[in-house]
Amino acid sequence: MAAKFSTALDIHCSIPYTSDTKSSRLSIKRFTILCNNSTSKSPKSVNLYIDSPRKKTPSLSEQLKPLSNTILDDPPNQARILSKPKSTWVNPTRPKPSVLSLERQKRPSYTYNPQIRDLKNFARRLSECHFSNDAFLAVLEDIPHPPTRDNALLVLNSLRPWQKSILFFNWLKTQNLFPLETVFYNVVMKSLRFGRQFEQIEELAFEMIESRVELDNITYSTIITCAKRCNLFDEAVEWFERMYKTGLMPDEVTYSAVLDVYAQLGKVEEVMSLYERGRSSGWTPDPVAFAVLAKVFGAAGDYDGIRFVLQEMKSLEVQPNLVVYNTLLEAMGKAGKPGLARSLFEEMVDSGLSPDAKTLTALIKIYGKARWARDALDLWERMRSNGWPMDFILYNTLLSMCADLGLEEEAETLFDDMRKSEHCRLDSWSYTAMLNIYGSVGNAEKAMSLFEEMSKVGIPVNVMGCTCLVQCFGRAKRIDDLVKVFEVSVQRGVKPDDRLCGCLLSVVSYCKGDDADKVLTCLQQANPRLVTFVKMLEDESSSYEIVKEEFRSILTNTSDDARRPFCNCLIDICRNRNRAERAHELLYLGTVYGLYPGFSSVNRIGGNPPPKYRLSPKAL
Repeated sequence: MAAKFSTALDIHCSIPYTSDTKSSRLSIKRFTILCNNSTSKSPKSVNLYIDSPRKKTPSLSEQLKPLSNTILDDPPNQARILSKPKSTWVNPTRPKPSVLSLERQKRPSYTYNPQIRDLKNFARRLSECHFSNDAFLAVLEDIPHPPTRDNALLVLNSLRPWQKSILFFNWLKTQNLFPLETVFYNVVMKSLRFGRQFEQIEELAFEMIESRVELDNITYSTIITCAKRCNLFDEAVEWFERMYKTGLMPDEVTYSAVLDVYAQLGKVEEVMSLYERGRSSGWTPDPVAFAVLAKVFGAAGDYDGIRFVLQEMKSLEVQPNLVVYNTLLEAMGKAGKPGLARSLFEEMVDSGLSPDAKTLTALIKIYGKARWARDALDLWERMRSNGWPMDFILYNTLLSMCADLGLEEEAETLFDDMRKSEHCRLDSWSYTAMLNIYGSVGNAEKAMSLFEEMSKVGIPVNVMGCTCLVQCFGRAKRIDDLVKVFEVSVQRGVKPDDRLCGCLLSVVSYCKGDDADKVLTCLQQANPRLVTFVKMLEDESSSYEIVKEEFRSILTNTSDDARRPFCNCLIDICRNRNRAERAHELLYLGTVYGLYPGFSSVNRIGGNPPPKYRLSPKAL
């Protein structure tokens, strides 16, 4: 009798598969053969692969990528946001319990008080008196009518400064004329919310709990919205959860506020879960809730999520207001959908809504980013012809768009309009945009004239404007003007950043003799370590290991977007000074440190690389 054995065989076979509508392709079929063996102690698995594809040899840049991650600091990766909410099934026989009240809590009705004029004048006197206790009590002595419940509530509701509201409320507590109900606490809390005094609101809430005064929906809504205004999002979530524990259902206003809180915290899953729970309870979201959803998906540039918001609003027949349209336009810009943003804008105009400055600014930014110059200029003409509002932020956005697209004449026309406008003023941003235009086209005369105008009108030069001037004068080989602009800017408080240092380093790369020394003097004030490294590259006695360590240290202390420009300029400096071998070393190190991710090999400048500098896994 044959011996029993137990062995599991996993066999993978490549079986040709032919479809009527598609071309022949390989289909991987997997099956398992089981055999019994009584003498075997443990099952084994044998994998057989037929027609196994050969593994592709990774490129050199892929081999070097893990090394660059351990050598240089990289920005943290952002978590991907889910764009579509999970579907929620509701049992029709046992519906899901409601999570919010579909009717907003009614406010207490006020009866007509014939003494309203006297009490409002008295409340105005209380609001205008000094904030000291003595001055406040002195005015209280002249109260025109006895402080009954209705009179006291009317005065408390008419006080404007939150300090006076809390003083009058504390005075009422000392009088013991009538029990202070929930409505008194709610009125004081709303005044404190206007002054963003969350700590005092929280103290009043705990006082209500100790005094066994009921906290209603308006109380919790005031606490949560005040915490949101003060950017205390964790506290807002805590009070929202406390509200549920008491068995009180939030109304739609509170629900929308908590949605915004979760969005501010970046808790997208909680936002969508809360939204789905409300929808399953029969809640019809208001435009505020849809604006929150659009903000969430727009922050991640998630177009599928934005489309989900539009479909939800259409299915519920909710008409977007101006705030929702502005949020959706900003979301379209982050998602990189200029065509859809334009269609959404036209839909908004056709619906009868007039755009505000925020709407137009968002649309101009989208057109500028997509380099849609014609659409941006057409929109500008529509603004002027329709009389749409244009603030200085919108003007500056248009100028920046012209600077990005190189529209010099259009920018000058817009700049002159800002000069003549009574509602807009030229600021540092406006002048910087014009300096950027003149710097990009190399118009040194107009750039110098604009710089002198800034000095006359008292507009400070920022680091971006200084960078544009250095770039402009460097290209025009006007090194003396470059030095003058740099020294004046530093004296006025400009702190050079990596971008300005890279611009100075770029000028050094194509200057020689005294001009190069003048620029290096400026660079010495901005980044002395970089000047020391440039001299090290020119010194033939500097070893490769010393250059390597110093270069690595410089890159580590440099922002990510300036690392490759630094390396490019340093290579150009070495080449222009007949240091080809040193330039090759920098190119090699730049590839190792991940500055050139597309390189598969490094060719020596002027010949093949020596063996010790060849890029291979053994050398690393």
